[in-house]
Amino acid sequence: MSAVWLTIAVLTVGTFGMKVVGPLVLGERPLSERMLAMTGLVAPALLAAFVLYETFSADGHGITLDARAAGLGAALVAILLRAPMLLVVLVAAAVTAGVRAFS
Repeated sequence: MSAVWLTIAVLTVGTFGMKVVGPLVLGERPLSERMLAMTGLVAPALLAAFVLYETFSADGHGITLDARAAGLGAALVAILLRAPMLLVVLVAAAVTAGVRAFS
């Protein structure tokens, strides 16, 4: 089993474990408003971290600026201009492909 599949297996077991432990610990008690607000912010924060990591990570170690960074910048501009999400993805892909084609 490769390291990737081992990581996926561990994350799967951990996710199921957390889903089981929550109701066992809380029972019938409802979560507080503060806890509900915090759990709503976890997924967007993780997604942003993954996007930044994948955009700026080098093959080995360190940080790199390449076509992925240009695509992310184009996506941010499209989001700020309130473009539909499909258009944001298409703009980011086009800019990334254009930078790769000319570099």
